[in-house]
Amino acid sequence: MSENKIPYKIYLEESEMPKDWYNVRADMKNKPAPLLNPGTHEPMTAEELGMVFCEELVKQELDNDNRHIEIPKKIRDFYKMYRPSPLVRAYCLEEKLQTPAKIYYKFEGNNTSGSHKLNSAIAQAFYAKEQGLKGVTTETGAGQWGTALSMACSYLDLDCKVYMVKCSYEQKPFRREVMRTYGASVTPSPSETTEVGRRILAEHPGTTGSLGCAISEAVEVATHSEGYRYVLGSVLNQVLLHQSIIGVETKTAMDKYGIKPDIIIGCAGGGSNLGGLISPFMGEKLRGEADYQFIAVEPASCPSLTRGVYAYDFCDTGMVCPLAKMYTLGSGFIPSANHAGGLRYHGMSSVLSQLYADGYMEARSVEQTSVFKAAEQFARVEGILPAPESSHAIRIAIDEAMKCKETGEEKTILFGLTGTGYFDMYAYEKFHNGEMSDYIPTDEDLKAGLAGLPRF
Repeated sequence: MSENKIPYKIYLEESEMPKDWYNVRADMKNKPAPLLNPGTHEPMTAEELGMVFCEELVKQELDNDNRHIEIPKKIRDFYKMYRPSPLVRAYCLEEKLQTPAKIYYKFEGNNTSGSHKLNSAIAQAFYAKEQGLKGVTTETGAGQWGTALSMACSYLDLDCKVYMVKCSYEQKPFRREVMRTYGASVTPSPSETTEVGRRILAEHPGTTGSLGCAISEAVEVATHSEGYRYVLGSVLNQVLLHQSIIGVETKTAMDKYGIKPDIIIGCAGGGSNLGGLISPFMGEKLRGEADYQFIAVEPASCPSLTRGVYAYDFCDTGMVCPLAKMYTLGSGFIPSANHAGGLRYHGMSSVLSQLYADGYMEARSVEQTSVFKAAEQFARVEGILPAPESSHAIRIAIDEAMKCKETGEEKTILFGLTGTGYFDMYAYEKFHNGEMSDYIPTDEDLKAGLAGLPRF
């Protein structure tokens, strides 16, 4: 199909929506390292994981072999409220940049939760309901995951307890109120409501919190409350599996129009959005069927891939969760209170960490003010106010497009626009007032966090 027939927005029909999630682990020669029991340092069994997670989700977490896993009909019916999501050709941005590059973005902000997080929230809530549970607990950073989970739990009549990173709780009161509108209880973390929260507050008085802190509190509540399980919005294998619907839809739309991306870019905090977007393309690369350049973009203030170490570490600050092998800054690392709350996690998905270690993708870190400059530029020409997290991907997409302007190359660039920034106006205000700063941790700062890595 000729290029002039490619529309601004490519929408798939409902009948074209994926019926299966794609499990990239099945095509990985080197599988992600298993989760370890923090006490015995032995691989976690299904029975042990079942004390924290839903039974069906444990099966998905441990499944390294099945390439395709069927999406239950009830989940697909829920997806139809906002999926398939559009693949957008950024014609306006291309024209503004005067670049020969062709820029596309997969837009996941077209639902009330405002992000891609709903793709996994409904799946995890569905399996909790199927198991007959009363409710679930979770953490949230910027609030997109907590919002998505509260929506899913409301739909399925499940109780939802959310521990929200304290700095985001204070910076984003309206995100908090959306969660409460959907019936969730929202607690700023670290809090006095849990033993681990009280311990963290004693060690770090006045702390603004971190995802690692919030995870610890949510896990404690889940394991001490009958009929509850813990669910996580990123990092885990099962979450990347659910988010693969992003990439499968994207590839289906591109194949329909004969489009092949050269560069695929995603922001990276724990890995759910990046992992979901790249999954089927990465599968082709792993199978030797095609080649792509994959770029993970993270904040310079929390640079787990670019400055972390690849080692087993606790997934949470309170050290109550299993050990995961990942690129990490140390579970005790508490990043500065930057405005990309969803990217303030000390580690990275084990799947993405293994792919990065094996050289299948690269990583770049970017500073906060540079990210907001890109966000503002994008908003002015494409008409969507992007979330700070997604704006990391926008930053690198613009950079790559400008390289094409210099070289004359007509590369095709794809990135994930995973959320909207309408609850992030406090951050935009700081940027516009010239009050936003760039914090980059020193090597000494990072040493302090890495000193706490478990030794065994």
